[in-house]
Amino acid sequence: MPGSTAIQKRKISRQNNPVFSILIPSWNNLAYLKLCIESIRKNSHFPHQLIVHINEGNDGTFEWVNSQNDLDYTYSEKNIGICYALNISSKLVITDYIVYMNDDMYVCPGWDTALFNEIKNAGHNYFFFSSTAIEPEFTGNRCVMVKNYGKDIHSFQEAKLLDKFSTLQKDDWLGSTWPPNVVHKDIWGLVGGYSTEFSPGMYSDPDFSMKLWQLGVRLFKGVSKSRVYHFGSKSVSRVVKNKGYYTFIAKWGITSGTFTNHYLRSGSSFDGPLTAPALSAILKWKNFFKKLKAATK
Repeated sequence: MPGSTAIQKRKISRQNNPVFSILIPSWNNLAYLKLCIESIRKNSHFPHQLIVHINEGNDGTFEWVNSQNDLDYTYSEKNIGICYALNISSKLVITDYIVYMNDDMYVCPGWDTALFNEIKNAGHNYFFFSSTAIEPEFTGNRCVMVKNYGKDIHSFQEAKLLDKFSTLQKDDWLGSTWPPNVVHKDIWGLVGGYSTEFSPGMYSDPDFSMKLWQLGVRLFKGVSKSRVYHFGSKSVSRVVKNKGYYTFIAKWGITSGTFTNHYLRSGSSFDGPLTAPALSAILKWKNFFKKLKAATK
């Protein structure tokens, strides 16, 4: 763990038969965290265990979370990043299913029933499912829907979102990677959670998916009916970024782009469990030389 920092934990969950344990790392982002928690409370069909990891929390986050009688939390007095935050908070999980969610997300009604139905239909634990994000502007991610209901919390059009979100057209898609996502706790344990060499977090998402791939998971599905509004990178834009691109190549021998585009086929319409791709000789050579370059970084 970077530096020395005190870790606190509180486990008070009193929900009756919670379905998901939802991990929400938060770094001095109280207004968005409050909105996220409130959306889960009012727009979820099932009861869930809510676990917040508070990084620093010197904007009032610690006091607010500590005052809520339905929130479990872990706390670090310094910002330890997403990977450590997820792994620490996962120690409080009491359900079979772990959901990772960003604190700048607002869940829409039906988000949890759609995910839980996919879990039941899978009939096994070797799956990785994502909700589908609605974002205010296109950033190149083919897995999201683009519709502007506010670029920040001050311009957020909650009533309009709730009225219109279900009318947006999007197929189920391949390449589940980004939060909100759900995985069985046994699978989480087998791959060891999120890899801390990617701290504070950039490229930890495709790395986690690659670890699932290596384990034998082939059902990577983005669920269209499970929808969240995502304001986008409200914490990432403030952090000093790690060199995750090169860490990924050095670790796996291919670029994250090769993995997401050719293995996961991210953003393509869902057509069933994935199979290992046949990479062209040119692509193999490109990855080989990029791995050599990564070794010098």
